[in-house]
Amino acid sequence: MDTTLYLIRRVLQALVVILIVTVIVFCLLHALPGGPARGILGPQATAQQIAAFNHEQGLYRPLPVQYAHYLHTLLRGDLGTSYTLNEAVSRLIEQRLPKTLVLTVLSALLGLLLAIPLGMWQAVRRNRPVDYVITTLSFVAYATPVYFLGLVLVLVFTQVLDWFPSQAPQGETLADVFAQPNALVLPVVAGAASMVAVFSRYMRAATLENLQEDYVRTARAGGSRPGAILRRHVLRNSLTPVVAMLGYYVPVLFGGALVVEQLFNYPGMGLLFWSAAQSSDYPVLLGCVLVISVATVIGTLLADVVQRLIDPRTKAGRT
Repeated sequence: MDTTLYLIRRVLQALVVILIVTVIVFCLLHALPGGPARGILGPQATAQQIAAFNHEQGLYRPLPVQYAHYLHTLLRGDLGTSYTLNEAVSRLIEQRLPKTLVLTVLSALLGLLLAIPLGMWQAVRRNRPVDYVITTLSFVAYATPVYFLGLVLVLVFTQVLDWFPSQAPQGETLADVFAQPNALVLPVVAGAASMVAVFSRYMRAATLENLQEDYVRTARAGGSRPGAILRRHVLRNSLTPVVAMLGYYVPVLFGGALVVEQLFNYPGMGLLFWSAAQSSDYPVLLGCVLVISVATVIGTLLADVVQRLIDPRTKAGRT
């Protein structure tokens, strides 16, 4: 019963946050230079075109009425029309979002698969030379800009070694992306590098904390082997803060995808956002901001739910 109430409360909180996000995006739309009509139609629009656009879109109405209409169009999946591509923004995002999800999910999986055992290994070898070396490399990886790391990967693995292509998979469908697995390697590695640096540090700290707990001492006193203690007891409890942070890391993943996609010419939402920024295509920009914000809220919600499931000690009243 407590879990059900907790889930209901978190879902309601997420809906409120999403509603606030729509208000912010609506305000950004009306804060465009020259107003929404000028921002959407472009600087070459005439006064007659602007007046016609304002009348067609109902921009002469009071702002609360406009917001209600805007919310209604969002619920119907209408994010406006790109004035540079002359195509519905929802359609553009529908085409690009799955590709970005593939890139971010693969990067996250690779990052976690490396960070979790690496962090535990550091904790077991705390204050030894290998711990200092990995910590230093983690700080360097975290401080290195994604675009610089991507350029280094391109230079080394496409020019010097000639192992991978310099361009990410091209094509309109996900099948085209998966048909070129070699081309996915460098973008995924570039996206995962900073995640390995960050989450290995969290995993190390969480493992060190759990190694001091009474249940570990009890397991040791009972004759359990160190490896079994780490796998059966420490790993699960150490994952709790990592899972909690994963939901908050969603915007970082999308932000990294923007740079990675532009660098490797990967046809996802990041490249779409970059191209829209270059051409001041405001409907596309705001549509991408809205989708990424909603994805962040959903990611945080899922992280909280998973955290509660994997950690029975978590109480709804303290979350």
